[in-house]
Amino acid sequence: MTPEEIMKVVLFFLTVAGAGWAIWWRIEGKVAENRKDIERVAETLASHKLHVAEQYVSKAGLRETTDQIMEAISGVKAAVDNMTLRVDRMVENQSNSRTQNRS
Repeated sequence: MTPEEIMKVVLFFLTVAGAGWAIWWRIEGKVAENRKDIERVAETLASHKLHVAEQYVSKAGLRETTDQIMEAISGVKAAVDNMTLRVDRMVENQSNSRTQNRS
């Protein structure tokens, strides 16, 4: 091989190596950029999870609260039923006393 051919081969390999290095450099830049984006998204997600945990109720908490409300409604229903029975007795007593007074 002549020195010119050797120089052409060396330049060819340097060109290929340079192109490979440039491609790798761009890929590494994109990876670093994406890594920053991923970290930012992870921070945003963590912030959102914290917000949800602070502001929204869990299924178990909602179920417990619903059960308490339903028990309270049942208590009110029972009180209204008892009130109706008392009113009925008062009306019956008034009608019985009127019939006894008329006799």
